[in-house]
Amino acid sequence: QVQLVESGGGLVQPGGSLRLSCAASLSIFRYMTMGWYRQAPGKQRELVASINSGSTINYADFVKGRFTISRDNNKNMVYLQMNSLKPEDTAVYYCNSQAWNLDYWGQGTQVTVSS
Repeated sequence: QVQLVESGGGLVQPGGSLRLSCAASLSIFRYMTMGWYRQAPGKQRELVASINSGSTINYADFVKGRFTISRDNNKNMVYLQMNSLKPEDTAVYYCNSQAWNLDYWGQGTQVTVSS
């Protein structure tokens, strides 16, 4: 059974940093495009950043220069380093894994940016 398990969320003050981690129980991890999505209350889920099997990275405009996505294929891990956090970054952050006809989601981790 495939599992994506996120960790690292929490409460942080504006301007602060958090590092999200996603552990994937996927034997084909290195072939998957890994992504971070977020969903704020009352809003649709949106892409934050993705990194494909060739380590090509895509960022949403609203996080460029603040967030960094990375992956470790030896550990089946993907990370999201979030700096200069803003209140509008408050959301549940989800890890996603896609390739071919496969599409997996984690359970999400809450990130709250508030003073």
